[in-house]
Amino acid sequence: MEDSLKINKVMIRNLQMEDYEQLSQSFKRVYSDGSDVFWTRAQIKKLIDIFPEGQIVTVVDDKIVGCALSLIVDYNLVKNDHTYAQVTGNETFSTHNPKGNILYGIEVFVHPEYRGLRLARRMYEYRKDLCETLNLKAIMFGGRIPNYHKYADKMRPREYINKVRQKEIFDPVLTFQLSNDFHVRKVMRNYLPNDEESKHFACLLQWDNIYYQAPSQDFVNKKTTVRVGLVQWQMRSYRTIDDLFEQVEFFVDAVSNYQSDFILFPEYFNAPLMARFNDESESEAIRGLAQYTEEIRERFIKLAISYNINIITGSMPTVKSDGGLYNVGFLCRRDGSYEMYEKIHVTPDEIKSWGLCGGNMIKTFDTDCAKIGVLICYDVEFPELSRLMADEGMQILFVPFLTDTQNAYSRVRVCAHARAIENECFVVIAGSVGNLPRVHNMDIQYAQSGVFTPCDFAFPTDGTRAEATPNTEMILVSDVDLDLLSHLHAYGSVKNLKDRRNDLYEVRLKKKADD
Repeated sequence: MEDSLKINKVMIRNLQMEDYEQLSQSFKRVYSDGSDVFWTRAQIKKLIDIFPEGQIVTVVDDKIVGCALSLIVDYNLVKNDHTYAQVTGNETFSTHNPKGNILYGIEVFVHPEYRGLRLARRMYEYRKDLCETLNLKAIMFGGRIPNYHKYADKMRPREYINKVRQKEIFDPVLTFQLSNDFHVRKVMRNYLPNDEESKHFACLLQWDNIYYQAPSQDFVNKKTTVRVGLVQWQMRSYRTIDDLFEQVEFFVDAVSNYQSDFILFPEYFNAPLMARFNDESESEAIRGLAQYTEEIRERFIKLAISYNINIITGSMPTVKSDGGLYNVGFLCRRDGSYEMYEKIHVTPDEIKSWGLCGGNMIKTFDTDCAKIGVLICYDVEFPELSRLMADEGMQILFVPFLTDTQNAYSRVRVCAHARAIENECFVVIAGSVGNLPRVHNMDIQYAQSGVFTPCDFAFPTDGTRAEATPNTEMILVSDVDLDLLSHLHAYGSVKNLKDRRNDLYEVRLKKKADD
């Protein structure tokens, strides 16, 4: 661009037939073999007729200085090797399919005098917005590698592309595409037969629409904003399970009145019922408490259905068929189904006082509004568990906890926040407050429940979405936006999930839990 060039106004708009004269004067693609390509009036008219929103121009002070032309095609047409002639139907555009799922770019041009102003970037951003608006799977096109002829005698196209990606070599086309979030899907031969500069090679480039939703038979799409409710549970004496569930139902009713999708209870929220076994040893008392677990699960299932809310039941002891005592909880979905989760790491005190065994079931759960994981208290201090869940697509991690001191609470809170950052997910924690002076090993509790997020521009600066008042019985209701996670995965300031060095290290599950 000339230094003397002054610009007052830049705009992107749809291409009109009245623009053809200007367009024809400024546009010509000249190859190194001396041949040239230009668009005829008839071709431009057909493109406007079949797909007007896909044809745009860049206008600088009433002068057309750039254009971008596109088609919609079916993925099967372009997923493998193809030529420019094939994808454009020999430039008849018969391949355009309004019901296709790929926005295919067939031309991007900026006048030489106006290059260096990032005008092409504006047109690419328009294409991305169009792709999202039309719910198309991706943008694809064949990209030239015009500097490859300088290196063709030294390296294959694959090596050339890697060096461009690593910024060891500059390519005016490929370098630009990579900087605009496109990735090389494959190398194609003879894409443009006249392109001697690229030695007849081209890169099949792709930009994925992270908001794409495949056609579904469902009448209602999954929610993108999910409302979570947390119960900061006050420990108090309950004579019977009916008394306990009178309080439980109160909280479920209160949280569901806010149209919440989830409600989370703390770890061992049912501990007051252990007072009945206070004349027994600690290990016998906790096994006595385990007698209530099946009935508690059934009552939670009924509440989930009647109040139309997914309930994460905190945790409670249970005795399995092997005779071992485990710390487990249940996801009770509002459709009536349920699944169990287990505490993997039991604390030294749980082993010493109660003889608890660690579980071996690590999994994520599908729900009607999000994929979730659950880790019970101490488990959140082990990053491997949540990393396995993140690999399965976990969006929200729920952590019911029970801590007696502020030191113990800080471990849970800090680790929960770390899990949100490293796994690019939301983390929801809920604990109990108060004391139970006449219950074995349950003297006093400290908690401040909260909702934590990754730390990036779309989230709170300190990564705290909402927090309860410390050591006070209350509910906390907060919304979390799952679309923000999708955007973070693709465009975050840092990309913790993508940037893991899987060539150096890995986290893997060595054995699966027995069915």
